[in-house]
Amino acid sequence: MASSLPSMRALTKLAFTGANVLLGGQRVLGGTPQTCLNPQLSCQNTTAVADLCCFNAPGGQLLQTQFWDTDPATGPDDSWTIHGLWPDHCDGTYDANCDASRAYTNISAIISSFGKTDLLSYMQTYWKDYQGNDETFWEHEWGKHGTCISTLEPDCYSDHTPTEEVVDFFQKTVDLFKTLPSYDWLAAAGITPSTTATYTTAAIQSAIAAKRPGVSVTLGCSSGALNEIWYHYDVRGSVVTGTFVPANPDGTKSTCPATGIKYLPKNGGGSTPTGTKTTSTSAPTGTSTGTPGTPFSGKGYLNVQVSGANKGCIISAGTWYTSGTCATFTAATSGSGFSLTSSKGKCGVVSGVLTCGSSVAATSFTAVDGKLAAGGNAGWSADAVASGSTQEKVYAGSDHSSVVSIVWQAV
Repeated sequence: MASSLPSMRALTKLAFTGANVLLGGQRVLGGTPQTCLNPQLSCQNTTAVADLCCFNAPGGQLLQTQFWDTDPATGPDDSWTIHGLWPDHCDGTYDANCDASRAYTNISAIISSFGKTDLLSYMQTYWKDYQGNDETFWEHEWGKHGTCISTLEPDCYSDHTPTEEVVDFFQKTVDLFKTLPSYDWLAAAGITPSTTATYTTAAIQSAIAAKRPGVSVTLGCSSGALNEIWYHYDVRGSVVTGTFVPANPDGTKSTCPATGIKYLPKNGGGSTPTGTKTTSTSAPTGTSTGTPGTPFSGKGYLNVQVSGANKGCIISAGTWYTSGTCATFTAATSGSGFSLTSSKGKCGVVSGVLTCGSSVAATSFTAVDGKLAAGGNAGWSADAVASGSTQEKVYAGSDHSSVVSIVWQAV
């Protein structure tokens, strides 16, 4: 995104200069009706939009994401909590950490400096980190996701005050969250936390659709327990002043089974934890079948996930494929980690690429938060998202355009 923005920003600045004169010098944010003529709905336009202060791109689908933490419990017993606001590419992929110069580490101080004490107080109750590191969590969400929202670029403000876009990001996320009372919506349909009851994906989707008709949400489960809901939107205009239009998920991402879903109480002695998360993870882990998070051992598939959702798998040569049959891999203890072998031979990282073959020197892999890691790094990437019969090489590290993770499914 960074390579294409400067020229667009320059054009936008000229537009704002003229708009500022017409409006008597008042501060105007990109996306207001006064400055955005005929704003286009993100992810739906058929023509190029140059003014990225009035059009969210490439992160055109915005996700308001929520947690249900039970072990340890975070937030009120009768409310979900905020995870974040994420800009996706309309296809399930996304950019991350787009502007290191604005990866601020003093979120509370920034919000307080703008007099937004009510906002900060609300975040301290409803935007919680399960390890108690709220400030670090907020820094992560802004740095990883907020800096990738094109309509929040500083040049989109006619009279920009440093860091004001940070406050706008958190305010908009909180405002959206307040319109999405997941706990109440589920309870209205008889879906309440319990240590014994289980629910179906269809029932949960139906309960939410009753309050938000016409679209579905992404459901996240860990060890069979519901722990995340993602609400998807396309946006007409800017994130701050535009119109959020409910949308279907931009990819098949739900990680919950069809039946038998647990919805554990936060403080009711539930015997099954919802799993471990870290604030560096932007999506729920695991797969909808098999055993999520199981250590790599025995025989299994290597499922490829994009934004936390299964999208194909690794085939026997080590490439990523969405239309073929998943290869069966054998994982065996090797040193402090494990080796992987397919029908082609041993698997390793060769010239940065995951490869399996008879002449490959085996890599000692490890698992990090249930994900395949090489050299301790669970980040993998490809030049494009695999589609149809097109195979993609998978590179160790997150340097290529499509970031993925690889998880184990025991067979």
